[in-house]
Amino acid sequence: MFCQNCGKEIDDKAVVCIHCGVAVKPAAAAALDPNAKSKLAAGLLGIFLGSLGIHNFYLGNTNKAITQLLLGTVGAIVIVGPIISGIWGLIEGIYILTGKIATDATGHPLKD
Repeated sequence: MFCQNCGKEIDDKAVVCIHCGVAVKPAAAAALDPNAKSKLAAGLLGIFLGSLGIHNFYLGNTNKAITQLLLGTVGAIVIVGPIISGIWGLIEGIYILTGKIATDATGHPLKD
């Protein structure tokens, strides 16, 4: 593979370019990490089950997930709770798939 910064060839398992010292793209590091979670799975969970916070449970963001779960279920009393939680989950799902949210709660990069 080639460094995104300097364009020189580097080892496929490299985390840092030996020529310029810039960190290699997080996706490459995620491929080596056995604890890396799937970006596709997290994104789809966010889009389809985001109002229940399932994607945040998957990524380890437990407090945020519980907030979404309560807003999506108990918030139905005020009617707008599930709507707000659903929009929140949809936006986070899109952010995950586009790479704006690229790590889980422990800081491990998401793998493709």
